Amino acid sequence: MNVRDFLIHKVQHAMQAAGIPAEYGPHLAPSRKAGFGDYQANGAMAAAKAMRTNPRELAQAIVAQLQLDGVADKIEIAGPGFINIHLANNWLSEMTSQLLADPNLGQEKAAQPQTVVVDYSSPNLAKEMHVGHLRSTIIGDALVRALEYQGHNVIRQNHVGDWGTQFGMLIAELEEEIDDGEVAEFALKDLEAFYQQSKQHFDEDEEFARRARDYVVKLQSGDERILYLWEQFKKVSLKHSTEIYQQLNVTLSDEDVRGESYYNEDLPRVVADLQKLGLAQEDQGAQVVFLEELADKEGKPSPVIIQKQGGGYLYATSDLAALRYRANILKADRIMYFIDARQSLHMNQVFTLARKAKFVPESISLEHHAFGTMMGSDGKPFKTRSGGTVKLADLLNEAVERAAALIALKDPDLSEEEKVEVAEKVGIGAVKYADLSKTRTNDYIFNWDSMLSFEGNTAPYLQYAYTRIQSIFRKAGEQGVETAVQIETDEEKALALKLLQFTEVVEQVTREAYPHVLCTYLYEVASLFMRFYEACPILKSDIDPATRGSRLAIARVTARTLHKGLDLLGIDTMEKM
Repeated sequence: MNVRDFLIHKVQHAMQAAGIPAEYGPHLAPSRKAGFGDYQANGAMAAAKAMRTNPRELAQAIVAQLQLDGVADKIEIAGPGFINIHLANNWLSEMTSQLLADPNLGQEKAAQPQTVVVDYSSPNLAKEMHVGHLRSTIIGDALVRALEYQGHNVIRQNHVGDWGTQFGMLIAELEEEIDDGEVAEFALKDLEAFYQQSKQHFDEDEEFARRARDYVVKLQSGDERILYLWEQFKKVSLKHSTEIYQQLNVTLSDEDVRGESYYNEDLPRVVADLQKLGLAQEDQGAQVVFLEELADKEGKPSPVIIQKQGGGYLYATSDLAALRYRANILKADRIMYFIDARQSLHMNQVFTLARKAKFVPESISLEHHAFGTMMGSDGKPFKTRSGGTVKLADLLNEAVERAAALIALKDPDLSEEEKVEVAEKVGIGAVKYADLSKTRTNDYIFNWDSMLSFEGNTAPYLQYAYTRIQSIFRKAGEQGVETAVQIETDEEKALALKLLQFTEVVEQVTREAYPHVLCTYLYEVASLFMRFYEACPILKSDIDPATRGSRLAIARVTARTLHKGLDLLGIDTMEKM
């Protein structure tokens, strides 16, 4: 149980002892202003309003029942009924010492672990991954890591685009390339160029276009030769994605791929079931569900096409099939989608229809966690100078090159091997952190200089803070005997209190799916450590062994918190920098 949960439990018990009904909670949070305690409970106001009594008197009744002997050295009532709790240094010392001995930094295994299905990344296998895939991939992966850290059973789902009409065109092009003696892997070495080449062929050659359309039908009917070519395309495309995931330090693997094709056999059943339920109806030759629940301002229901006039299926159909699979086969308790904000209406339609058709029971949480767009300096979606799509591989390689140039200037004493390692971790970490540290729902401006800066809320700053602590341990040598924590100064208390809030922050991240909360927290930890380090000498000769041991212990917990926090974001640390 973390500090916040412990205090909530204590205040809740005191409120009930004071005669307050159980439905009124403590509303406890860290205090935002210095001098107002370490935590503040605001529940008395809401309860007093409902009970038609004086909030300050009710707060006094709560405090009279609040049993925090040895935990708080002062409890006071402020304003109309705020309860300010000042935690005792001795208690904080004991709690921080426990963190030192706990490899999980206070994180207990979830009392009721959930099966959480996380849908993220989902590139289209017809093209190479581009910058538009970055946010889904790294935000989703951060949530996966945090949920697993809490002890939940997480099932990754990479819903790649590996089916549909464009594959007829691509397969026809691949067949021509192979007939000319090319090997599939070589022919597809540049997926973007291959796609453009096949599209041009499709637009300019009617015979090729006819054959491509014919191949779509053959693909859907299971033609052996066409399926073989499709498998080649899928294999090479996934290899491209896997290389990106490895460079990005993302935990997706080939085993997590559940593309559109995986649900192909269930699509006719989805349509048939919706027809049986009286939800799907024919409209201009197509099968459509009209959702009154999502009607527009004029009262017109929202149309969801689930089968086209020619018999083809749409994204909504495969998404409904995927939901049924995740609910009935994977037995999910919670299903999280990380798809950009432009798909919000589509996801709302799919969720509403899945509930209405009872494909997914009400007990399963369906969540679309939308995100904004990466923008260029011109305030428009990030593009190349020529206006083209930026390949994700090119962006990451440039990040490493820019980091290498910085490291060569900043740390000339590193060996060549160390420079390569540091450049890779700093470059990739900078790109990921610049994105993750922004509020998920906002657009943000991509800027090389700010993301690679060693000052401010950036990955390089946090990585450097970690290596700086590691250098303290190296300098300490045999003097570095870590002992029980004994908090005496304001700087020690502020840092210890922040370190004890780590699991609270992770809990907020997994509840709300906002990784920037963890980024902000880690930046605050690093900043408080720098303040602590300046005010509380560790290795000076006049520092007594007990004080040195305590401060080294605080430094150790800080380093482990930074390391674990960055790891949950998918960002590597290094011992030297």
